[in-house]
Amino acid sequence: MKELVEVVAKALVDYPDEVVVTEKTQGKDTVIELHVAASDMGKVIGKQGRIAKAIRSVVKAAASKDNRKVDVEIV
Repeated sequence: MKELVEVVAKALVDYPDEVVVTEKTQGKDTVIELHVAASDMGKVIGKQGRIAKAIRSVVKAAASKDNRKVDVEIV
């Protein structure tokens, strides 16, 4: 899941070198934190959070195959 978020985020931002994705696992629950440059924050979140919701939806769909719960946090 970490790689999926990283690939999507790097495609959206102007500074792909500053994209950092960390993954924390607790049992079946996983939290993925996405860090981007301050100037790219709007591009990752999108208007009214649409892009952020889309990223979360794609990750949750991929995680459902493995019977896991994954949350994506944009920091």
